[in-house]
Amino acid sequence: MATATPDDPTTATDRDLEVMAEQLGRAPRGVVGIAARCVCGRPLVARTAPRLPDGTPFPTTYYLTHPGAVAAASRLEAEGVMKEMTERLAQDEELAAAYRGAHEHYLARRAELGHVEEIEGISAGGMPTRVKCLHVLLAHSLAAGPGVNPLGDEALDRVRDQWRPDRCSC
Repeated sequence: MATATPDDPTTATDRDLEVMAEQLGRAPRGVVGIAARCVCGRPLVARTAPRLPDGTPFPTTYYLTHPGAVAAASRLEAEGVMKEMTERLAQDEELAAAYRGAHEHYLARRAELGHVEEIEGISAGGMPTRVKCLHVLLAHSLAAGPGVNPLGDEALDRVRDQWRPDRCSC
C-alpha cells in the first residue's frame, strides 16, 4: 500500500489499515484508498476494489468503517427506515430518479477501479430500486458529498443526534 502524502488524503497508509482493523474487528479487505476521513484524520469510509484479493467480486466500493457511524446506521435500520425509504421510492418519481442517479454515480466510481463482469450493473445498498443497506448509502454520501445520494444524505441527517462527521468521536 502506498504511503500517504499531505496533498493526497485519499491514500490509505499502513496506519489507516491498522485503524480500520481496529474499527472493524478484523483485517480490512481490498482497500484501495480512504474515501472519507474523520475531522481528526482517521478513516470513516474505505474505498474498496471491485474484486477482493481472493478473487471474490465485491460491489461495495464505499465501506463504512467508523464504529460510531456504523452504530448509527444500524439503529436506523432497526427502526425500519429502509422499508420506509423503499416505499417512498415507489411513490416519489423525483426521489426515484435522484436515487437512480446515485446508482449511476456509484457504478462510475467503481468502474474507475476496474471492471468485474459478475457485478456489472449492480451497485450496492439496494440501488437503484430499493433500500437494502443504510451503511452503504451513508458511506456513499460521506464519500461523494451532499447532493449525490438523496437517501444517503437523508440517513446522514437522521443520525446527526447520534453521530456527526464534523465532530470527532474516535
